[in-house]
Amino acid sequence: MPDVFKERIIKHLKHADYAPAKLGQLAKALGVSSRDYPQFKQAFDQLRQAGRVVIGAGSLVSLPPMAGLIIGTFRANPRGFGFVTPLEPNSHGDLFIPPGEIGQAMSGDMVAAKVTKKARRGPETRFRGTIVDVLERAGNKLVGTLIKHAEGWLVQPDGTSFIDPVSVDDVTAKGARENDKVVVEILAYPTERYLARAVITKVLGRAGGYQAETNSIIEQYHLLTEFDQSCIEQARRAATKFDPTEPGKREDITEKVVVTIDPPDAKDFDDAISLEKDRRGRWVLGIHIADVSNFVRPDTPLDDEAKNRGNSVYLPGRTLPMLPEILSNGICSLQPDQKRFVKSAYITYDAEANILTRRFANSLICSTQRLTYEQADKALKGRTKGIKTDVVKLLKNMETLSRTIEARRKKAGMIHLDLPENELVMDKSGRVVDVRPADQGYPHTMIEMFMVEANEAVASLLDRLNVEFIRRIHPEPDVLSMKNLAQLIRAIGFALPRMPDRFAIQDLLAAARGSDCSLAVNMAVLRSFEKAQYAPLHIGHYALASTHYCHFTSPIRRYADLLIHRAIEHYLQKGTAEAKRSAAAQDLSETGKHLTFTEQRAEDAEKELKTVMILQMLTDHVGDQLDCVVSGLASFGLFVKSQRYGVEGLIRLPDLGPDKWRFDAKTQSITGEHTGRSIRLGQAMKVRIISVNVPARQLNVAPAEENVTPKKKETAKKSKKTRRPKRTGRRR
Repeated sequence: MPDVFKERIIKHLKHADYAPAKLGQLAKALGVSSRDYPQFKQAFDQLRQAGRVVIGAGSLVSLPPMAGLIIGTFRANPRGFGFVTPLEPNSHGDLFIPPGEIGQAMSGDMVAAKVTKKARRGPETRFRGTIVDVLERAGNKLVGTLIKHAEGWLVQPDGTSFIDPVSVDDVTAKGARENDKVVVEILAYPTERYLARAVITKVLGRAGGYQAETNSIIEQYHLLTEFDQSCIEQARRAATKFDPTEPGKREDITEKVVVTIDPPDAKDFDDAISLEKDRRGRWVLGIHIADVSNFVRPDTPLDDEAKNRGNSVYLPGRTLPMLPEILSNGICSLQPDQKRFVKSAYITYDAEANILTRRFANSLICSTQRLTYEQADKALKGRTKGIKTDVVKLLKNMETLSRTIEARRKKAGMIHLDLPENELVMDKSGRVVDVRPADQGYPHTMIEMFMVEANEAVASLLDRLNVEFIRRIHPEPDVLSMKNLAQLIRAIGFALPRMPDRFAIQDLLAAARGSDCSLAVNMAVLRSFEKAQYAPLHIGHYALASTHYCHFTSPIRRYADLLIHRAIEHYLQKGTAEAKRSAAAQDLSETGKHLTFTEQRAEDAEKELKTVMILQMLTDHVGDQLDCVVSGLASFGLFVKSQRYGVEGLIRLPDLGPDKWRFDAKTQSITGEHTGRSIRLGQAMKVRIISVNVPARQLNVAPAEENVTPKKKETAKKSKKTRRPKRTGRRR
């Protein structure tokens, strides 16, 4: 239970603006309630006993000083140096490793580094060191593209984790050809003089092809594809035994008007909606969720596999389901005109959408119609062709209730970020030919509101029963993050109090809506927040302004929801005592960590593959112009985000034009010393594509011609000689 507090304490103490404070002040800065303080104190005491935090003069809390030997994770930079991020954070942050001191380390390795030099730069103390040992390799397999060099065969790794190429022998053994995407196993790790040496273990196909690039991401992220035979057999037995004509003690609501609304390519329909008025004229919302727990029992091969996967993974054009398709797209999916087992949450509202009662049941339903979000949106706007009359009426009632719920939740402080999403347009071969904005019609918000209400209702029930369960938590942002956000937002050009509350953030987002700065403002708010995660800790969900929250509505694709369904089943069948006993038998903290990891892994894999596919398309558009917004600034250049394609490009400082450009972190701007021209976060900018490096996931751009005309010309200084290129088999 204290693990979440440990992470929050360490993160806060690592913050660049943290000033040592007393324990009570630290708890206040982290927004710890009096109810949660004992767990916070327990977490702090454990950190102190482990030497991860110290209490110094004046009872002030801080991280320990930099030790003489650092154990941590190494990350390399293309320019030959790197950094070691300590396993146990210290008060000075990462350790700089200069060129020539890297040894045999590769990005991601766990290393031991000796601190060799300490120097002061202004008020800061900076350390540098040398890697003396590699304690644990990040892995011995890489995915990359096979290239023919004058002196031998090389594999250029995909992504940004591994920078240098790897030499390979005997490429004919696996039938590999130049420009193939391959998986290699490292035989000898790099040294200061030599590249790593590896052998090809798998050929994925031609680089740039849809299947090869998709399989590359699957290999890179260690995603699971096939189910073993025991899981398939268990799923088949469950499907064979399924008999909707014998629902047992389930409530038969097959005559109710029930609708599912999902994306057009979805097959795993796990939620359906009904909405009626009771005898007193009050709305009764029914949220009906596929009863996966009826088919996937604890401690079975299929349960173990679902837990290991954690969630389904949705890649462009391909889904890696958490459960075999005979379940996920079959008997669990709430298909139209098919009787299905569900768990139902009924919520009764007054005229202002305040909750009056909640009730839960095992039910048998039959979906009246399956709609896409676009179909539902058209129906709400009066275009009802192909939609049943009673479904149209249901949709209009759903919109009425949803807007009232949304107003209530916003009044309570719910924060909604406006982060535009895009959809890939692919040809038959899987190649991206265009990108278009994703549908943002109101039915998306409508379904989201109902799912949030159901999740909150279930969590409230389990809390009332005093049952331990996996929650979906979103901690309140700490004081330092809010101060930094306020400073950044003022630099962009908007007003925000020094210590903004949720309502000030709501006002900010409303003020930025529709402006060029909208993306930058929304991204700044997002980055100032903690990440939502799974844990049994009762600290609520900040963005949703919810005290009780869990995930209940997607058990086909999320294992966390399946666990919640089992807790509800114990309550419905055997009462509170059995629900408590079942929860006590689980290690919810470790399960929560694992599910948080698998969720993030799935998001990262989807994002990277989309980036790869868009960059591949842009290789045919070098020289074209893009409408962008400045999304990030740094000492070496600025990042701009394409409004159409959603990918970021890098403009290096020399490409801004002949001037001496300086980055000011405080004002979040880059200014030309001679021209006086200033570029700020959130500024709209036209750029042209200079080059695309798909393996490195890099888009290089420069301001369009009309954007770079300086007020005053200056002769550019001669650049330094480039370092002599590395020879095959040798390492810089």
